Amino acid sequence: MKVFITGSTGFLGTYFARRLARTDHELYCLVRKTSKVDHLREIGANLVYGDVTDRQSVLEGMRGCDWVAHLAGIYSFWEPDKRVFTDVNVTGTRNVMESALEVGASKVAHVSTIAVYGRPEGGYTGGGDAYRTNLRSDYSRTKYAGDMICWELYEKQGLPLVMIYPGSILGAGDTKPSGEYIDNIIGRKLYVSILANYFNTYVHVDDVAEAILRALEKPDNIGEKYPVGNCEMTWGELNKLISEVSGVPEPAIRIPDPLVTYFAVWSTWFAELSKLPPLLGLSIGTVGTIKQNLLFDGSKAERELGITYTPILTAMQEKVAAHRARSG
Repeated sequence: MKVFITGSTGFLGTYFARRLARTDHELYCLVRKTSKVDHLREIGANLVYGDVTDRQSVLEGMRGCDWVAHLAGIYSFWEPDKRVFTDVNVTGTRNVMESALEVGASKVAHVSTIAVYGRPEGGYTGGGDAYRTNLRSDYSRTKYAGDMICWELYEKQGLPLVMIYPGSILGAGDTKPSGEYIDNIIGRKLYVSILANYFNTYVHVDDVAEAILRALEKPDNIGEKYPVGNCEMTWGELNKLISEVSGVPEPAIRIPDPLVTYFAVWSTWFAELSKLPPLLGLSIGTVGTIKQNLLFDGSKAERELGITYTPILTAMQEKVAAHRARSG
């Protein structure tokens, strides 16, 4: 199959492209002219120049492709220009999905996030029909809006859609919020422990890439949703794991949760004025999302897609090794 991929220069996209290159499928990767694409050339991908915000470039690049994997998105909890969230996560998603309909793609895998489900009412979230609407960040709100576009096109126009909902993705090469947090602890730039008793669900990046591929290849699964992740940890447990693997002491100072919230409000206010990132990465969106305890059941991906979850210890070991290799 000819597979059209967005987001192939990002963290997850790089892993997915490499996984796809080990199959008989042909890769057609949408990239910007300013993107670093050496890794895509090395694996023999066909480069299609454009941007998800430019519908015509998406449409022309997608022509002749059988499947679409939409991984492009803004994964951030603060940006100096808020419009980028809507431009990419909402308008960009619409451009990709409508183009897939127009070219007659037979399968579209959209990579969302478990964060679109918001705060669970019964302890676990994800995998059901009911989205939560008490979303705490521009990231989760715009990803949710993009999802709604996908489902509307699925219901009203027959978009051949499958949805992937990863938890917090870990692995070597991650420079986004999760990876930056780990880098800051390893690099001894973060000396405080925050919101240590709140939970998150983690997953190795390889497992998400595998789930996307298998969701595309699996017959008769149009309309299915696949939450992907299985390692539940508190942020305190994550700190302990980082320390055990890296040998760097855990952050010694514990800040009370109310003070973290107040600091995030102040940090976000200062960031909006200065157009500089929030201090310690603590924005209102970051803290609000952490407090939602994103726990979910990822066993459907095991049962129906046949993936086997990699121990999160492996992801942390790879992340720490990559950090040290990069730091010299």
